[in-house]
Amino acid sequence: MIYAGWMRYADGGGLSEQGRAKREAVRWQAAYWFAQDVPVAEIAHRLRVSTNAVYTWRRRWRAEGEAGLASKGPGGSSCRLDQPRLDRLSRALEQGPAAHGFGEDQRWTLARVADLIARMFHTRYTLRGVSYLLHRIGFSPQVPTHRATERDEQAIATWRQEAWPAGKR
Repeated sequence: MIYAGWMRYADGGGLSEQGRAKREAVRWQAAYWFAQDVPVAEIAHRLRVSTNAVYTWRRRWRAEGEAGLASKGPGGSSCRLDQPRLDRLSRALEQGPAAHGFGEDQRWTLARVADLIARMFHTRYTLRGVSYLLHRIGFSPQVPTHRATERDEQAIATWRQEAWPAGKR
């Protein structure tokens, strides 16, 4: 698959800190009702979650108390590249493929990014790992627009100004 470029997300994807805090508050509300012996089905209905989720929360609450319902932070495995290296990779990607010896076209592919990571940091990633890494640092794949190589923008502009209005009359 070819990627035309990478678009930055405001957040690296997944739940933000506010999103995790909001979900944690829902679990703590459930804990309050567990202490009052409110039935699981009623809690699930009030919080608009599945009964299975409430059963899981209750089991953790009984075993660990409210600490068992606390957010465990962002999900996913830890990254093999630290933050300064991720920043360097991000800057390198923004320079474009030509700046790193990929002169055929101006598109990043997962294989090219994996090669760049290997050259810059001596760390190997699979293509799927590169995809996850790029998403983590805020990039998303963009599908290129397919245009004919024979396309003449000047001829199209002239036609739109002269021939098309004449055909509409």
